[in-house]
Amino acid sequence: MFWSYLATLIKVYYMSFSELIINNNRVYHLDLAPGECAETIITVGDPERVAQVSRHFDVVDVKRSHREFVTHTGLFRGRRLSVISTGIGTDNIDIVLNEVDALFNVDFVSKQSKETLTKLTFIRIGTSGAIADVPVDSFLVSAAAIGLDGLMPFYSDHQDFITHELFPSSAYFTKADEALLKKTLAFPEVKSGLTLTTAGFYAPQGRSIRLKSSLDLDNISITRFRGYLPTNIEMETAGIYALASLLGHAAISFNAILANRKQGTFSVMPSETVDALIRFVLNKIL
Repeated sequence: MFWSYLATLIKVYYMSFSELIINNNRVYHLDLAPGECAETIITVGDPERVAQVSRHFDVVDVKRSHREFVTHTGLFRGRRLSVISTGIGTDNIDIVLNEVDALFNVDFVSKQSKETLTKLTFIRIGTSGAIADVPVDSFLVSAAAIGLDGLMPFYSDHQDFITHELFPSSAYFTKADEALLKKTLAFPEVKSGLTLTTAGFYAPQGRSIRLKSSLDLDNISITRFRGYLPTNIEMETAGIYALASLLGHAAISFNAILANRKQGTFSVMPSETVDALIRFVLNKIL
């Protein structure tokens, strides 16, 4: 029993080399070292979208690229910002948020959490499809999100799961940062809603190509959850909100609505809509 207790203490207070992998003072996947990431981080899915954001910066002094994770850090109107591509899905969100948090809140030498938390701000600029009467090419901020992706059951500290016949037992509920949401809702051009975050693009989002989906999107779209009606569906937001909350950070997710599932329509100018959302976030939210 003593040795078991000692092993538990060691695991709690000292992370082994395989828990947090650091190469040449850089976190494993993002290939970033402390000081190369800002405390305000814009996340985008597409690696090519990183430059679409950072071209608006006054200066870019850090450029790192490893796998699908591209990072640009610089100054925008005197404020230090980073933009990081996450790729698609909450599996990648799990990597990005944990490694960015470690850059600020873990001592790389002792492998211990720092005594003082550095609170970070995560701002997602992504694309999404509406499942309600939300126009294509509009902007929507996720006031709350339901995760259908299966990530949060692996985190013992998250307890806010949703029990409903329309969802798997692993479904979880989470919200945007209140201060960031309040600031955003002051702008009439942005709608707000409840976002569904899924583990895939086809059947997990109710699409049936050659294989039939089991997701009852029609009933979900007209059912209230915690007072919200679902408005849109995508693949990252719930993971960002839940992990940011557990880690002590602030997060908000902006969606460029490129499709409307109810109407069966898709944007004829998706690049322009995404670029307009980028400019809105930089100029009005930041």
